[in-house]
Amino acid sequence: MDSNEDFIRQGDRPKVSAIVVRGMVARYHLLSNGARQYLSFSLAGDMPDSQCLFIDHMDHAVCAIGGATVATVPHVALLSLFETRPKVGAAIWRETLIDAAIFREAITNNSARSATARMAHLFCELFYRSRASGLARENTCFVPVGLVQLGEALGLSLATVNRSLADLRDEELADLKGGQLTVKNWARLMQRAGFNPRYLHLRRAPL
Repeated sequence: MDSNEDFIRQGDRPKVSAIVVRGMVARYHLLSNGARQYLSFSLAGDMPDSQCLFIDHMDHAVCAIGGATVATVPHVALLSLFETRPKVGAAIWRETLIDAAIFREAITNNSARSATARMAHLFCELFYRSRASGLARENTCFVPVGLVQLGEALGLSLATVNRSLADLRDEELADLKGGQLTVKNWARLMQRAGFNPRYLHLRRAPL
């Protein structure tokens, strides 16, 4: 899929669930004026729309970020698998609960932290999850999120996004350029963000 291309639209009644094979996808709300509020980002290996197994229609959309490849699994096959392999159902339910934890943290991030701390926190989350999934290389990971999309994820104007990114560069904490996130000082970036990865509920801490 091309960047920004939807594979699930708000209001759809999907019959399949997706698994991200390559790249990054994002959940977002589409507002009546055409604006987007990004809710979360999913990496390779994630199942970004497991909620649609249990609801009648989608209350948000899912799109590719910077281009992505997804595989689809019919709901009928998944529900049948839950009966024959209950542990698979439990694993997907656990992923759904972790998604909810990420949503809660995003609400806190966008309402209680300064602009620069918001950005630092999102960078911490994406880097930490990338490391856990084996997608990071040393101190860099693939984050093909544009400045406008950052603003739509963090509730910031484009001017504030630029200032916040400049702050992180000047403080030698992190940089985002050409679709690559570079973490320059992990400990200080975590401190700047107030980042505690426990809400991600990863069984093995990657850092």
